[in-house]
Amino acid sequence: MVMFMNIANYDRNSAISYAKKWALSRNPKYYNFDAVGGDCTSFVSQCLYAGSKKMNYNPKNGWYYNNGYDKSPSWSGVEFLYKFLTTNNGFGPRGTEVSQNGIEVGDIVQLSFNGLTFEHSLFIINITGSSLNDIAVAAHTYDVLEKKVGEYNFSKYRFVHIENVGI
Repeated sequence: MVMFMNIANYDRNSAISYAKKWALSRNPKYYNFDAVGGDCTSFVSQCLYAGSKKMNYNPKNGWYYNNGYDKSPSWSGVEFLYKFLTTNNGFGPRGTEVSQNGIEVGDIVQLSFNGLTFEHSLFIINITGSSLNDIAVAAHTYDVLEKKVGEYNFSKYRFVHIENVGI
């Protein structure tokens, strides 16, 4: 049986507006994961949800949030979010790892501090040029709004461009 999926545009403006509104505080609709590993990827997921309006309730490899105890690993885990976005062919946002010249506002960047695993997710809210210091982000755990990617002390980085949304 072949399943046909409709595709919708990702609303970058809504995602960016959400990021700017909640970067320096917490939306009470969502659990704050700061005390249990960090809130960075949950915040990025909230931004992505604001721009996609569609979750994926697949129990094995979905992307969803009902509450702090009923959510997918991809909602709040750096590597799990990456895997979901780059392999998703079902409901919810879909992304592709790209080089820096393939990003737009509303995309994400993930950082590795130890060079082995990626440990931090950031949401891109502004791009003014071609260097890492020209990419401004919003993030949680260490709350920032308009911090430049180049200001972080990291070993590696990767970008995920949000292509569309399965609806």
